[in-house]
Amino acid sequence: MPDTPERPHRNFYGRRKGKHLRDSQEVYLHEDLDALSPGAVDWEANPDRTALELPAIFGGREVWLEVGFGGGEHMVHQASLNPQAGIIGCEPYINGVAMLLGKIRRAGVDNLRVFPGDVRDIFDVLPDASISKAFLLYPDPWPKSRHHRRRFVTPDHLEPLARVLKPGAEFRVATDIPDYVRQTLEEVPRAGFELLTAVPDGWHHPWSDWISTRYELKALREGRVPHYLTFRREG
Repeated sequence: MPDTPERPHRNFYGRRKGKHLRDSQEVYLHEDLDALSPGAVDWEANPDRTALELPAIFGGREVWLEVGFGGGEHMVHQASLNPQAGIIGCEPYINGVAMLLGKIRRAGVDNLRVFPGDVRDIFDVLPDASISKAFLLYPDPWPKSRHHRRRFVTPDHLEPLARVLKPGAEFRVATDIPDYVRQTLEEVPRAGFELLTAVPDGWHHPWSDWISTRYELKALREGRVPHYLTFRREG
């Protein structure tokens, strides 16, 4: 019998919970979150890191992944537009999770699953080449230079992302932070991705199926310019 994998040490930066949740959001978390789980992801529930059985979750649908879905606007929008896809969203900020659950109720979509934790834990249990599309939309910018290693666009995140994406899979990145664009353009190709977005004019044109999130609207109000980058997994 193989040994149980040793849990890696992973620093987590950022908030798990913010201001007080509304009563309705507490209800969503209590009544809906477990039913929308993609399966055993946490180390306590799955110490052997057994891979998720995605066909059992989504049937014959292709599977997409959204990393850090914020308030869930984009995720629900994509689920409504794409019933042929099953979408897994990862978000450790529980207030955002509660907002998403409310939107799922109102939209009535049934092709979403939610993991309220660190995306690196779900990378552990996703099969190789199992994800057809991934989204990283307005990630935490970590603006200070000494904090750039905390950004998603580092090998600690990009290497497992590349492993779980199918060859030819699309990876979309949206950000309003110029230095995040710089680091994305440097690091993502090193992890096995090809940049598809026309340079440079195309960086400022959203995708045809895009919906503005509350983070983007805030950026626009404050005079920042959104960038939309599209990559393709090589191989």
